[in-house]
Formats: sequence, structure tokens, C-alpha cells
Amino acid sequence: MNSPAISRSIVLCGTEQPDVVGRVLKAGPAQVEFDNGQLRYLKVHGTEVLRAIGFLVRDENWGTYVPKISALKIDESENGFSISFHAVCGRRGQEIAYNAVIEGRSDGSLEYSALAIPKTDFLTARTGFVVLHPLKGVVGQPATAEHVDGKIIDSEFPPLVNPVQPFLDLRSLTHEVLPGLKATVRMEGDTYETEDHRNWTDASFKTYVRPLARLWPYTLKEGELVKQSVKVNLSGNARTGTSAKATSVINVKLGKRLREKLLPIGFGVPAEEVDHAVRNLDLIKRARPRTLQCHYDPREHHGLKEFYGYRVLAEQTGADAVLEIIVASIDQFQEELNDVAAMVTESGLKLSGVAVCPVGDLKSVLPDGERPPAPPLDSLYKAARKTFPGSKLGGGMFSFFTELNRKRPPAEMLDFAMNSTCPIVHAADDRSVMETLEALPFQIKTARTFLGKTPHRVGPSAIGCRDNPHGATFTPNPDNERICLVKADPRCRALFGAAWLLGYIATFARTGIESLTVGAPTGPRGVIYRKTANKQPYFDSLAGPAVFPAYHVVAGLMNSAGQQLVDSVSSDDQKVRCFAHRNKTGTTLWIANLTAQNQKVQISGGKGATFGTVLDESSFKLATTQPIEFQNRWKAMSGNLDLKPYAVAIISIAD
Repeated sequence: MNSPAISRSIVLCGTEQPDVVGRVLKAGPAQVEFDNGQLRYLKVHGTEVLRAIGFLVRDENWGTYVPKISALKIDESENGFSISFHAVCGRRGQEIAYNAVIEGRSDGSLEYSALAIPKTDFLTARTGFVVLHPLKGVVGQPATAEHVDGKIIDSEFPPLVNPVQPFLDLRSLTHEVLPGLKATVRMEGDTYETEDHRNWTDASFKTYVRPLARLWPYTLKEGELVKQSVKVNLSGNARTGTSAKATSVINVKLGKRLREKLLPIGFGVPAEEVDHAVRNLDLIKRARPRTLQCHYDPREHHGLKEFYGYRVLAEQTGADAVLEIIVASIDQFQEELNDVAAMVTESGLKLSGVAVCPVGDLKSVLPDGERPPAPPLDSLYKAARKTFPGSKLGGGMFSFFTELNRKRPPAEMLDFAMNSTCPIVHAADDRSVMETLEALPFQIKTARTFLGKTPHRVGPSAIGCRDNPHGATFTPNPDNERICLVKADPRCRALFGAAWLLGYIATFARTGIESLTVGAPTGPRGVIYRKTANKQPYFDSLAGPAVFPAYHVVAGLMNSAGQQLVDSVSSDDQKVRCFAHRNKTGTTLWIANLTAQNQKVQISGGKGATFGTVLDESSFKLATTQPIEFQNRWKAMSGNLDLKPYAVAIISIAD
């Protein structure tokens, strides 16, 4: 197939929108990155203290405005740095402007102040400072909280994912950064509180202005000043010790065979993708999904047509069909389930499982908020068990872990519990999306505490979200950009999407979940191209069928389900993630570069002949337009790799 020219940006991330890395500034032992009005990665003596400080303006649906910055001035000296700028946020009929000043001093202290002035009455869910503490070195560690009334309480950052805010009515938080050195973050101008961002897979604890218990959205009156500040101060002295030498080579080490096996991986099948999936049966069959997570929503008038399509997909692929049923009725749910069962029978669709979720549980509810009306879960589960006696029964949430954690189901009544995830709820830049992998194990560990022995299934998940539990619908993405809470994220179509998906599966591989389901076979959250209303540069100009790079990760790991896992460790899993399993002839090692930079990788622990293929910039066209030829293109490899940005290496090591 002759394919058109393609830019490097499209190959790597699926969009021409730049993902600019900020400017690094230093102040004594501290350094920080200034990125479009935000401070990111505040480090002291090389150790991360804060993930971010930012003055954010959000609309009434929690969408975050991108500030238009002007009059930017940055001064650096031996003693530190200073930054000042003017920013404007708004849309037609609403506008707010703010002036910001940031000072970094020689003792490592930092102050960020902002003065905002609404130019019109301004409707917002939150306007003010947000502070992010990282997970590494913070989770489970002591913290001292000073409250707005002056009380000081010794506490800790929660080890498990807290469904509600661990710190309320805050003025400051103090934690130990290094032995002998503490950092205090003091927040002025309003009352602050902290939520556990791991609920949404963000790799942070978020402290934000204005308690959620207050009414939102709220209106800032025209001309009403908003004055806030965040100050970071260091106390004590870091004890010096022996630190590991920095190295430019990341070591991937293979170890012993493990008792665990590669979990089954399936596809989510949105109702609107059924026909498109049937048209791509050959590619789906080649991937060999172990489950098809089908979806039924009476509000969308789904019915026999969709069930017939699900039947074709299940019979042709040999995958188990699991039906998600959204239940609209509050008191007539038995009749509603009976109607669904009748359509399932008429269509001939054979189900291995059903999962039920009330409409009232699809949207997020704030801690202590009033939940929408919904049938009692125990009654609903009994009705579903009665209606589908030959199928395993699932429940939980069709949305994020947040909702599962806040409304914990009677798991003892279920054969499996479930939730999905999405890495673009609060931030959509490339580094933040990859960092969400850090939070996933904490979710599973937390779920196990309230699910008991009930198996846990995750998905269908992709970079784009399947639903927006925080608003009326998805965020529009007409210009093919990196935006929070969109369904069509451009990176799903690029090398980035393949690297993220491998990291996602590898992260879950040893958590003990029962199965994992990825976004969809086709469509905005899929791995096989089809034309949609959204822009898809390069792919829309192709004359024939195509797959996205993530297809090769999905196909390889779906086909390998049940194989024995092999211990594999990356010396820096924030940059390079690895995963290994074995068949009768040897070990297959998967390696993903999670960064936008080249990474040198050295493999150790494998003894036999090594063959492999690399999914990267040089193989992108072949992999997307001739997937079978790409999958058969293996060559001899050494134990040293130079992985290009977001590359995925698939390596076979013979016994």
C-alpha cells in the first residue's frame, strides 16, 4: 500500500499540537520547571517535593481554561529567580484576568501569589491555587496539618486510596523531603483541602482552594478581587549520604519464572461500534480477544440490532461475551431486566456474564453529596441473578475507580466487581498521562480491602474516556488536541498510545485482577482505524484499511493470555516499562519507552538467541498499513537497545 507522507508529531502523538516542556529555574538547593503559568516538579537536592503548583480557572463543568499569558518576565541570578506575568481566561460573555508573581530564593524557599479580577460576572466551579504532592516518598509518610483555626495535627498521607478528603480546612501541610529536611506548604487567601488524586489515577495528592462542601458552581462578581498565595519553606538540614551514580543506560533484568499467568485481555464493544467491528472481523480474530464487553443502554434505544452484532462478534472470535446493562428504572428494574433477557434470547447471543449498573450511579457524586435516585443494589443484584441464572454476575461501576471507592457494592453478592479508568481526567499533557501508571497499583490494593475475595475486573479503558461522570458529555475535540475528558484522544492512534497501553497492561499484570478490557476494537477508543467525525491526520488520507500501533500490543498480549509470567525489572520504570511471559520455546520480553527522549536499554538475564522487532518511527508506516507483514518481521538482536521516543520492543529469547 502506498501511504502518504507523515509528520513526526503525528507518528509520536497523533497531533501537531506541541507539548512544550517548561523552562527549568534554580534557587539554591531547589529547582523547578515553569510551564505556561504553572510550576512543575519542584525538587530539592534532586528529590521531588511537589509535582505542581498552579493557579487554575475552571468553568462550571470543571473544564480547565488554558490561560492566555502576556507580559511574561523571567529574571535569574545567583540568588534565585523571579517571574511575573498577566493571564486572561474566558469565553464569550465571561472573562477573568489575573496577575501572578513567583519568587524563588537562595534558601530554596518559594512563593507564588496571584491577584485575579473578574472582568464580567464569572461562573466557575473553582478558581484558585492547586498544589500537587507526588506519590513517591509521600504515600504513607507522616504529615503535619495546620488548620485554618490554628490547630496543628500530626497525621499521614494515606497508604490506601481515600474516597474522601484526608485533610480538611487546611492552612499548611508539612512533610519530610529528605532525612533531616522538611518542606512546609502554606496556602493563603481561602480555605483549602486535600483529595486523594489516585482515585482518578493521577499520581498525586491534590490540595485545592475552596472546600467541596460549598455550593458550586459559583459566580465571582465583576470587579471582585481574588487574592491568594502559596509559600514553600524548608526547615532543617538534609543529611548527606551515599547516592547512586546517575547512569544514561536503563537496565532491564529478566529473572525467574513466576506462578502468575498472563491475565485474559478483552475488547470493550460500544454499541455504536458493533457494525464497524464486524467489518473488521479478520483483524479482531487475529488479535484473539478473550472477552467482549458489550454494552446496553435503554436511553440510547439499544436493542436486537446490537445484540445480533454482538452475537456475530462472539461466535466469530470465540470470545466470551459479557453484557453491561444500564438500568434506568428505580422500582421496575425486574421488568426492565426481563425485557433485556428476552432480546438476548431472541438474538441467540450466549453470555458468560452480565454486569448491572443503575443510571443514578453513572455520574460522580462528591463526598457527602446527595446521590441520585437508584434501586438498592442488593435488590438489583438479586433480580439480575434471577433473570440471568446461567451467567456470572458483575457489578460496581461502569465509570472510574472514584465512583467504586465512594459507593462500595455488596461484593459478596457478585461474581466479579468492575470499574474503568481514564488518564486524562485532570491533566492531558504527555508526561501527566504516563505518570498515571504510578497510581494504578494503589487502586487495586485499595479495592481488595472492600471487595474481599470477589474477583476484580478493570475496563474497558483507553486514553480517551468512555463516559464523563463529571459533566453532561465529553469535552469536544474538533482540533485534534490534548484535552481533558475527551473521547477521541489523538495519542490513541500514535506510538504514544502503544507505549502507554503496554505500560498499562504491564502495571496490572501482577496485581491479581481477574481480567482487563481495553477501549474498543474500532472507533475513537479503538486500535483499528475507521473514519470518524474527528480529524485523524495521516489515517484519513489512506486508501485502504489500517491499524493503530497499539493494535500490535493488544494482539500480542491477547494471544499470549495464560502464559506463565517471568519476573522482569526496569532500573527506571518511570522511563522504561517492561513485561515478560514465556511459552514452550522461550521468553517474550516487551519493553516500552514511556518518554519523548531516546533511551538506551541493556537487557540482562536472558541466555538464548534473541530475535525481535521494534515498533517505532521507522516502522510506523509498515505497522499501521501492513500489520501482518510487520508482525512477521523479526531479526536477530543483541542485548543492547537504543529505543526512540515511545518505541515498543518485542523480543523473543530462546531457551
